[in-house]
Amino acid sequence: MRLIIIALITAVIDQGTKVLIQQLMRQGESVAVLPPVFYLTYIQNPGAAFGLFAYKTEFFIVITVAILAAIFWGQRYLSGSSILMRVGLGLIAGGALGNLIDRVRIGKVIDFFDFRIWPVFNLADTAIVVGAGLVIWGLWHMENNGKDVDADARR
Repeated sequence: MRLIIIALITAVIDQGTKVLIQQLMRQGESVAVLPPVFYLTYIQNPGAAFGLFAYKTEFFIVITVAILAAIFWGQRYLSGSSILMRVGLGLIAGGALGNLIDRVRIGKVIDFFDFRIWPVFNLADTAIVVGAGLVIWGLWHMENNGKDVDADARR
């Protein structure tokens, strides 16, 4: 249940920021926040990370739905003490859901964080990366019996 709540909160926050960007900026507009390091730049990305596989919207929708199904189906196999895994998978699912909503709604993903040394991205992308990091960290710290370090620390 925690995973679903985290996923829904993540997707709602992601969509809220994207609606704000769409309402306050024109596509292609860039606003300096901390020049020359950080800008808000409103773009619509027709591809995946770094614009790869542009205009393969149906493919991305199918893959995202499959990933979400796998996460929600597989989460029942996590032990009750696997907090890192649940939070990480919740963030991944929420980020994937946020970008899926964009793809279904407008056929592209709304991006706006622009550090000029990296492709423009959004909160959903951030959630996916942080979530993947937490999952890796959780897997790294799991013991042979399936419990994670957090569970041992609570004893």
